[in-house]
Amino acid sequence: MRILIYSYNYHPEPIGIAPLMTELAEGLVTKGHEVRVVTAMPNYPQRKIYPDYRGQLYCEEERNGVKIQRCYVAIHPNPGVITRILLDGSFALLSFFHALKGWRPDVILFTSPSLPACIPVALLKLVYGCPTVLSLQDILPEAAVRTGLISNRVAIRIFEGLEKFAYASATRIGVITDSFSRNLISKGVPAKKIKRICNWVDTNFICPLPKDDNSFRQTHGLQDKFVVLYSGNIARTQGVRTIIHAADALRHITNIEFVIVGEERQLGDLRNLRDELGVNNVTLLPFTPRKELPTMLAAADISLIMQKASVVGFNMPSKTMVLLASGRPIVASVPEGGAAAQAVQDSGGGLVIEPEKPKALARAIQELYNDPERRQQLGKRGRSFAIANYSFEQSLEAYESLLASLVNKATATPIPSTLQPKNISLKP
Repeated sequence: MRILIYSYNYHPEPIGIAPLMTELAEGLVTKGHEVRVVTAMPNYPQRKIYPDYRGQLYCEEERNGVKIQRCYVAIHPNPGVITRILLDGSFALLSFFHALKGWRPDVILFTSPSLPACIPVALLKLVYGCPTVLSLQDILPEAAVRTGLISNRVAIRIFEGLEKFAYASATRIGVITDSFSRNLISKGVPAKKIKRICNWVDTNFICPLPKDDNSFRQTHGLQDKFVVLYSGNIARTQGVRTIIHAADALRHITNIEFVIVGEERQLGDLRNLRDELGVNNVTLLPFTPRKELPTMLAAADISLIMQKASVVGFNMPSKTMVLLASGRPIVASVPEGGAAAQAVQDSGGGLVIEPEKPKALARAIQELYNDPERRQQLGKRGRSFAIANYSFEQSLEAYESLLASLVNKATATPIPSTLQPKNISLKP
């Protein structure tokens, strides 16, 4: 198949959707398919276009057999309503023209976020006469409204309209949890249009490495510490400030060290809170290169998943699968009954506690600190569960099967040759 992947995030961005879409695209190439990706200039999580990509409207490159077509986006480090519209609008407009430059796809796979990308994808569906699959990684605007990221009524109505259009215009919708399916069905999306395909983790790349002689521990002076690790995005939905307060409650256990790894700009607020409380058992570090991720995860005695109580229950942090695969016990401070809580409970790989409760977080950490045998059992269960349920090979085959079924169905009813679009090449 010739597969066009339309994703705002892609390599070399280190976290979130980017690694998933990169692995999916490259995995499809290894299966013998031709893949090109339309994406933005890399900018996440710093929300600044990476230095090597600045000053360009468009650029093209190839990586591991995937043709990557990038376009400029009007990114702002602290997006408000207007700057968010400019960001999404610039990507939707510029990416559309770049997507026309290249071979005709048999099928288009696009991700949300970015939700406004559904507009150029719908236009490309008409131009190319091919089916489209929406890979739904988050349900907007519902999640954004619940967490206060969007409060402007006009903006909410616009995004609600886009949401309905995205579901209606896609040929099929891939969701990452059953809770996503229930949410969409409640909004009138036919169940037969929805297919659950879990996100995945490369269990060969992320694996339980030994803590002894761990370079991450050595570099940051953590050799003799009991490390409680949080790594990832530090935003409104995470409630990471709770970790600082829990560290304050556990300062009497001198060898426990809380390590928070995130984007440097986002660490400032945590640094101020740490200094304000006089907490001396919290280490704040910038992101490490992705190739060093397994070593960093192996440095942990306990790994954390953090969400605010207001987070919509169907939200599933992509780090959940990664932490399970790392073979370290998890403490998940997340809403009960939500997708993240369900995954941790089903795996048997960790404890689930009420979110935004520093004392509850401190108690759970101390409980595992005092029980090394239980920590080992939780880690092993989580690893086994990840291998059985979140392997990349399973998800890759599921996506390939879904895409192939749509392509086969489309070729069964061919478009008259006079209506078939030709390869279009536009120079920006």
